Amino acid sequence: MRFPPRPHKVIRLLAVSAIAIAFSAAAQAPLDIRIALVIGNAAYAGNAALANPANDARAMGETLKQLGFTVVEVRDGSKTQMTEAVAKVRDTLKGKQGVGMLYYAGHGLQLDWRNYMVPVDAKLTKAADVSEQTVDLNSVIDAFKTAGNRMNIVVLDACRDNPFTGSTASGKGLAQLDAPPGTFLAYATAPGNVAEDGDAKSGNGLYTQFLLEELKKPTAKIEDVFKRVRLNVRKQSQGRQIPWESTSLEDDFYFNSGVKIELAKLDEKAKEAAFNAEKAEWDKIKDSKNADDFYAFLQKYPNGFTSEAAQSRLQTLAKALIVAAPAQGKPELAVRSNERFQLNDKYFLVERSAATMLERRRITGGVTAVSGDTAELDNGALVQTNSGGTVRVTSSGFRINFDPPLMTLPAGDFQVGQKWATRSTMALPWPLGKGWIEQSIKTVGRETIQTEAGTFDTFKTEMTGASFNGTTTEITYWCDPAFGYPVKMHWMERERGKVTKNFIQEWYKKPERS
Repeated sequence: MRFPPRPHKVIRLLAVSAIAIAFSAAAQAPLDIRIALVIGNAAYAGNAALANPANDARAMGETLKQLGFTVVEVRDGSKTQMTEAVAKVRDTLKGKQGVGMLYYAGHGLQLDWRNYMVPVDAKLTKAADVSEQTVDLNSVIDAFKTAGNRMNIVVLDACRDNPFTGSTASGKGLAQLDAPPGTFLAYATAPGNVAEDGDAKSGNGLYTQFLLEELKKPTAKIEDVFKRVRLNVRKQSQGRQIPWESTSLEDDFYFNSGVKIELAKLDEKAKEAAFNAEKAEWDKIKDSKNADDFYAFLQKYPNGFTSEAAQSRLQTLAKALIVAAPAQGKPELAVRSNERFQLNDKYFLVERSAATMLERRRITGGVTAVSGDTAELDNGALVQTNSGGTVRVTSSGFRINFDPPLMTLPAGDFQVGQKWATRSTMALPWPLGKGWIEQSIKTVGRETIQTEAGTFDTFKTEMTGASFNGTTTEITYWCDPAFGYPVKMHWMERERGKVTKNFIQEWYKKPERS
C-alpha cells in the first residue's frame, strides 16, 4: 500500500514548482542602458571630515559596474566637479530611454524644503551660501528628466551629523520628498533624522554596508533590496536609524548584469502553494516574543503575503526610535500604532450610495476591549490589530476569522508608492469551512479631503482584491495614519463580473476615554 506524501512535503514541492515555473517563463529583454553617477565626499575641512563616504563611493562604483552600469565616479568632489559630472551623465543618457542612477555619500542638508549635496570645498557660514556653494538634488533629478530616462534611482547616504546645520540648514537631516514620476528615491534614514557614518575600521557607512551586500545577491529586485537593507540597518542600529523610500516606479527593476527580467505571473494553484509554504513558516513564529524571529522571516519574505503582518509584530517587539519628519505643509503623519485604538473610543460611520450619494445608514460603535496588540470593537464584532490588520469581522451575522491578519493598512509609516500584498485564510461558519482572500495594495499619493467630520490630510491608497468564491473588490481609501480606519472609503464589489456593492463610507471618531 502506498501512503500519500505528508502535507509539509507537498507544500514544499508545490512551492519549489511555483518558483521554477515563474523563472522558467521569465522573458529576458535586451540590455538596459544603465548609467550611474557615484559621488563620495569625505575630505571636508576640520571637524566636518567623514570616515567612509570615499570608501562607500569606491565600493559602490565597483559593484554597479558588475551590475551592468556605466559609472561616472567623483570622490571628494568640488562643486565644479560635481556639476560637470551631472551634465556628463545627462548628456550620455539623453534620448536613450535608459536607467539613470545617483548614489551620493557625504554631507547633505535641507533648506526651505530642498535637499543639497555638500562639496568638499564648500564653506558654509550662512543660509545664502547654500545655493551658491552646494549642489541641489533637484538639479540631478532635472538632469535625468531632461535626458528622458525611463527610470531613475536616487540613493542618498547623506544624513550624517552635519556641522553646517547651525547656521545654514532649516532642519536636521534631509527633507521629505515624494518620488517624481519614474523614480525610486531612497534615504539612509527617515527624513529629518541622522544616519550613522560608521567608523574607519568598518570601511563603509552603516547603510551602504548593507546595501552593497544586497546588491550582490542574484536577481536582486529593487523593492526587495531596499526592504532588506532597511531591516538590517534597523536591527543593527537597534531602531535608531531606519531607512526610508519613496517610489513611483511602475515597472520592476533588477540589479543584475543589465538584462531586463519579466517574471511570469503565478496561476492560482502556484500562488496557493507559495502562500501555504510561507504561512507554514509564519505559523512557527507568529506568537514569538523574539524580534529576531521576525527579522529573519522578513529577510526571507520581504514582499510576501504575510510580510506586513510580520512587520506589525516587529513594530510591537522592537519599536522604532525615530519617526519621519513631515513633508512641506503637512502635519506629522507618523503611525503611532499603540494609539490607534484606545478603550472607549467612539466611532461613527456614514454610508452613502456611490451612484446617488444618498445616505443608506449611520452606525455608532466603539472600542470595548484592548489587549496587547489588538482591539475589540462592539464586544468583538470586529477585532483589529493596532497596526491595521483585521483579525475578525462580523458580516450578516456570521463571524469570519483571518489568519494571518488581513493587513489593509501598512504596519509602519505611510510612504507614497509603497506596495504590499496580503493573503489570509478565512475561517468561515459551518458548513462553509475555510476559504481565502488576497489583496494587492498601493499608496498612490497624498490628498486633502473634506468629509462630514471635517478636513483631513490623507494618504490615498488603492486596493484590488479577490477571494475563493470569485468575488473581486476594488477599494480606494483615504487614511489619516493615526486613525484606526480610513476616514473615507469607496468600495466596489463584483461577483461574476456584475457589480453587487458600490458605496462610499466616511468614518470619524470622538474620543471618550476613561
